[in-house]
Amino acid sequence: MVSKSEVKSKCPQRWKCVVAYDGTTFQGWQSQEGGNTIQDLIEKQLAKIAGQKIRIEGSGRTDSGVHALAQVFHFDAVWPHGAEKLRIALQTGLPRSIRLKAMRRATRKFHARFDAKGKIYRYEIYLGEADPFIAAYCWSLRRELDWAAMKEAAKVLRGKQDFWAFSGENDRTYETTVRDLRRLDLVRRGRKVSFTFEADGFLYKMVRSLTGALVNVGLGKLTPAQVAELIKTRRRIPGVVTAPPQGLFMVRVIY
Repeated sequence: MVSKSEVKSKCPQRWKCVVAYDGTTFQGWQSQEGGNTIQDLIEKQLAKIAGQKIRIEGSGRTDSGVHALAQVFHFDAVWPHGAEKLRIALQTGLPRSIRLKAMRRATRKFHARFDAKGKIYRYEIYLGEADPFIAAYCWSLRRELDWAAMKEAAKVLRGKQDFWAFSGENDRTYETTVRDLRRLDLVRRGRKVSFTFEADGFLYKMVRSLTGALVNVGLGKLTPAQVAELIKTRRRIPGVVTAPPQGLFMVRVIY
């Protein structure tokens, strides 16, 4: 007679994992043809461990060249040896640029994407020529920025409003383009500038578009009043550029 514990050990369990990665050489998070994505590499190693294909579900996608300090994903698998041994087994087949930070059992109802209450992103800028050790992780700007104007534009952008003008390619596939930008902090330390964004969710390329707009405000190519008008008119203009991917980091997923 098979015991309840034996039956349970053969049933798939849901696992929640936190992963950090350097996105420099990858084509983003989401699986695609060619297999050079974070999701593809993790799924490939999972298949080796489990002996079958296992699909993982991420909290959201990051584009080619974008980094993550704490991306979250989940998957279902049979594994009787504990979370830490599963983390180690999965890490063994991954490159050093992908690091599994935590693994634990989750309830069957947990969903990395749909349970997320918000996300935090950070964008890094260097004023001047960044040295080789940080150039792959920031946007190097050769001009000074009007800090007061940027702060004023940031005030305009904070809050719950329609960010359609800041979505990639004016993407209309969303059910709604209204988002609550709870936090937008601008911090400068010497030549290093950081923008931190927190919202209940982000549109495709929204953070990079907001960054590009703020930088153009700092360069005198946009005014805070024009940024406010973008929110009202829902029209993207050339002044809203998409910042390069290497300066963007997914910092945290909020549950």
